[in-house]
Amino acid sequence: MITIRRFSTRVALWLAVVWAIAYYLGRTWGSTRQERTRRLPGDGLVPNPAMVGDHAITINATPDDVWPWLAQMGWHRGGWYTYRWVDRLLFPQNPASAERILPEFQELHVGDRIPDGPPERGCFFVVEELRAGHHLVLRSTTHLPPQLVNKKGVSMNWTWAFVIEPEGEARTRFHFRWRGEARPLWLRLIYQALVMPADFVMGRSMCLGLKKRVEASRGRSTSEPATVRRA
Repeated sequence: MITIRRFSTRVALWLAVVWAIAYYLGRTWGSTRQERTRRLPGDGLVPNPAMVGDHAITINATPDDVWPWLAQMGWHRGGWYTYRWVDRLLFPQNPASAERILPEFQELHVGDRIPDGPPERGCFFVVEELRAGHHLVLRSTTHLPPQLVNKKGVSMNWTWAFVIEPEGEARTRFHFRWRGEARPLWLRLIYQALVMPADFVMGRSMCLGLKKRVEASRGRSTSEPATVRRA
């Protein structure tokens, strides 16, 4: 007969294994080892990151087809193309991500603010680098829990880099890298424990959501499975 102690131990081990798998996939889903080790635009903005995630996917379209979908990203813009059920569960104020290109959000410049939630939350990204048709780098120092905003010794530095490069004829390799640092140490550990595994869901869904929308906009079938490279 299994005792309560033995049962609790098994559950704890099972949860630890699930967390470890989610942590690894939250750092690497879809990307190759070569992609994870290459230098990308924006890496220098967080020179010594405590957290790094790389996700990638092949999209059956050209970089010029993909770029308008990147240019319009953001809260109350085109959205982030993540799963709708995740938005409803965790971010109920988020509207559904756009299913078409929005002309009013195609002009993007270095220094522009990209909101990531209601204005009262004060969370936003700043466009740090961009080259239309190739890469977009966003940076935030505002994604802190409300109770920690303006607290002495508390800070975070977080970048999202989106790189699109041609891969053969009418195909694009989309590489999404995020790098982050947080202080003090206890806050960094919390981010590492929670954000990294969660990004398996969020980062993966962003890649798949982008692929689905770009290919649908070109009249391609979206029923085929995503092309994902494995290390």
